[in-house]
Amino acid sequence: MSFNADKVLALTGRNFEGLSKEELAALYNEVLESGMHGLCFSPYVEGQQPGDQLTEEQVRRRLEIIRPYTKWVRSFSCTEGNELIPIIAKELGMKTLVGAWLGKDDAINQAEVAGLIKLAKEGYVDIAAVGNEVLYRKDLTEDELLGFIEHVKQAIPKVPVGYVDAYYEFELKPRITNACDVILANCYPYWEGCMQEYSLVYIKDMYQRALRAGKGKKVIITETGWPSQGTPLYGAVPSDENFMRYFINMQTWSKVDNIDMHYFSSFDESWKVGAEGDVGAYWGIWTKDEELKY
Repeated sequence: MSFNADKVLALTGRNFEGLSKEELAALYNEVLESGMHGLCFSPYVEGQQPGDQLTEEQVRRRLEIIRPYTKWVRSFSCTEGNELIPIIAKELGMKTLVGAWLGKDDAINQAEVAGLIKLAKEGYVDIAAVGNEVLYRKDLTEDELLGFIEHVKQAIPKVPVGYVDAYYEFELKPRITNACDVILANCYPYWEGCMQEYSLVYIKDMYQRALRAGKGKKVIITETGWPSQGTPLYGAVPSDENFMRYFINMQTWSKVDNIDMHYFSSFDESWKVGAEGDVGAYWGIWTKDEELKY
C-alpha cells in the first residue's frame, strides 16, 4: 500500500463494508503482524487477581508471547511480582512504561513509589507513571498526588515522569499537567458510548484536547481498546468485528501520524468483570488461555 493511501486511511478510517469476517480477520492479522508501538501488559492468569503474587515464570512466558508484536510494554504496579515485568522486558529488548499503582492505602502507595524509584535507578524504566486514574477514582487529592509526582521526579531526574488518567483530567487539573514531563492519556471512545464507525474521529479529538492541555508536552496514549464481547454501552457495541475494526484503524493512525499508543490489552483477564461489568474480561488481543483471538 502506498504512503498516500495509508495517509487517507489514517485520516478517515478504513471502509470495512462488504468484508466477510474471514477477510476482516486476515486484514487484522496483517496489521497485527506488522507490529505496534506499545501494549498494556496483562499479567494475571485465570484464577488470579490484583493482590496475588505473580511468578517469574508467568511474567516471562507472557512477555515472550507479546515480544514479536510490540516495541514497548506498559506495566501498572511495582509490587507483588509486577516489578519483574520491566526487568524481564528489558532483558527481552523491549522499552518500558512502568507504573506505580496508587490508591487509598498509604502503606501500599509508599511501597509502590519506592519500587518505581528502585527500578528506575537500576535502569529498567524508560518512562515512569506515578498513579493511574487516581483522580478519576477520587482515591487521592490533587495535592497528595502532586506530592508523589514531585518526590519521584526529584529521585529520578533523568527519567521522564508522568501521571496516567483520562484525557480530560489534564484539562481540568492544570497543576497536575504542569508537574508532568509527559502527558499519559487514556482515550476510550467505547467508554463514552461512541459508535465504532465514528471512533477514529472521536479519539483524535481526545488526543488533540490532551495536546492542547499539555501546551507542547509530548502526549502518549497510555490506553485505548475495544471489547470483543459484552453488553453494549449506548452506541458502542462489543463484538469480534468491532474489536478488529477498531484495532486496524488505531494502529494505522498510530503508524502514519506517529502517535505513541499503548494498546489495551494484551490478554483477556476474567477478574476485570467485577470492576467493569461483563465487557471487562474481553479487551485482550490474546484470550485468557494465551491464544490469539483471531
